[in-house]
Amino acid sequence: MWKRHAQILGLLLCTLGCCFVGCTLAMDHWRVAQLGGEGGSSVVVTAWYWSDLWRDCYEDSTAVVNCVDFGVLWTVKSYILVVRGLLFCGLFLGLFGTVLTFFGMECTRLSSDQKSKDRMLITASALHLMGCVSDLTGYCLYINRVVEVFLHIKADPAKLSYDIGLPLYLGLVGSFFIFLGCIFQCATACRVIHQNSRHPMILFIAEKGEETEIFRGHKHIRAPSRLSDGFRNTLSFKMASVVTV
Repeated sequence: MWKRHAQILGLLLCTLGCCFVGCTLAMDHWRVAQLGGEGGSSVVVTAWYWSDLWRDCYEDSTAVVNCVDFGVLWTVKSYILVVRGLLFCGLFLGLFGTVLTFFGMECTRLSSDQKSKDRMLITASALHLMGCVSDLTGYCLYINRVVEVFLHIKADPAKLSYDIGLPLYLGLVGSFFIFLGCIFQCATACRVIHQNSRHPMILFIAEKGEETEIFRGHKHIRAPSRLSDGFRNTLSFKMASVVTV
């Protein structure tokens, strides 16, 4: 019963993490910069500059937003293209891993062979793990770029200094959920395979007169000895002699 619960929990965590990652692709404010807002004058003017993977935008204190969409692929900055590719690869791997997890769970009756279901579950965990690494690499690359620009601009206060936005934190939490779900799934499958491999079944042949029998059992089971037939014949002869007397 614990195995089913762990597999369902792992599937839910991986699915929730993939949903978080997918939501970050459509969210704004990946990096945010604020200008103005300081007191000391009769009119306080505040402006926000924010960017995501698809556009750069400017918003003033009157809630008017002006955006400039990124152009074609070869005009976009290289690190943004890399982040897009990594996140999409992570989502596709997570999708395939979710399908395999559904087929490999113990509570589904789509396959009767438990060993093949465990192998599918381990493969699904590996796909989820690779997707998690791909997502983390994309988020860390974008964060590294923002921090690098922030540190360089610190020396010149006149330039814009961007901060990390909410989608990056949400993506990191989603990646952690995927990693945690992989641990639950892989632990259930590996434990079952390890238990089955403690006492492997072997075949041995026992000769009994002119007949040959094939037995299946564990390693600690020994084949019948050839001396047992002679001992059995001697015992039966003694019993017959006692009855005759």
